[in-house]
Amino acid sequence: MLRKYLITSREFYTDTPAVFRSILHEQLALHMPEYALYRDKANPSYALQAAHFVEVCSQFASVKSFIHRDIELAQQLQSRGVHLTSKQFDEIEKAKEAGLEVFISTHTHEEVLEAQRRGADGVTYSPIFTSPGKGEAKGIADLKELLQKVTIKVFALGGIVTQEQVQSIEGTSAYGFASIRYFYTN
Repeated sequence: MLRKYLITSREFYTDTPAVFRSILHEQLALHMPEYALYRDKANPSYALQAAHFVEVCSQFASVKSFIHRDIELAQQLQSRGVHLTSKQFDEIEKAKEAGLEVFISTHTHEEVLEAQRRGADGVTYSPIFTSPGKGEAKGIADLKELLQKVTIKVFALGGIVTQEQVQSIEGTSAYGFASIRYFYTN
């Protein structure tokens, strides 16, 4: 079973708390992802909005909430986990010691292997398909090649907007797929 990982973005969810909560609740109810990530690099009220995010996610027993980059905030809000950036490999151990489930963004086979070696619970691997500003798409063949090398949970990420793309990922042994636009536009 391919797991779903919903990622928020200011573009679709806004930074207005009431609107954000309403849209998030609607998308979680519609798609029922197993994982959800609050990600908004530019919000000056990031911690407040993250608290709204965790509270809305807690209304769905099957949704595990993740906070982007900030281990302390994830702990404080009692989020299920933290999603680290590809520049935060050195923080995997700290996050694990804090009792958090740890995902980290990766873009190469070597980074996925390093995340696995350092004890991360899972990775997003991207971009699988063409995604604005994210470089050359890796494609399904590369994803399959990677999955033969690792045992860590791998979420395919990048440019996933159609059901056909999701089905092509289902044809691999990926743990799941992560997306912003798929969950907002479908």
